[in-house]
Amino acid sequence: MNNYETVIILNPVLSEEQVKESISKFKDLLSSNKAVLVADELWGLKKMKYPIQNKKTGFYILFEFQSSSNFIAELEINLKRDERIMRFLTVKLDKHAIEYAEKRRNKQKEEIQS
Repeated sequence: MNNYETVIILNPVLSEEQVKESISKFKDLLSSNKAVLVADELWGLKKMKYPIQNKKTGFYILFEFQSSSNFIAELEINLKRDERIMRFLTVKLDKHAIEYAEKRRNKQKEEIQS
């Protein structure tokens, strides 16, 4: 099992309900392929550096998960087929990136609690 991180940019014209539906669809895809979801974060509506499909903003979502390398090809095919997704990027995490991600999550939890 390798650790991966996927960032997805969703179309900004989607409603909050449609964004949540896309998140749950991604989670279902992970669980049906025996991948383990470590964390997911909705970063919200962000302005992009350059327009994509004539849109200047998009909903950013981060998923951290563990899965086999065979699953990534299937995942990316499913992401390409989804019309709501404007862009995505999947990255394999090394040990340093995993440590950094854990520190970032712990820091966010501390900020929320205080």
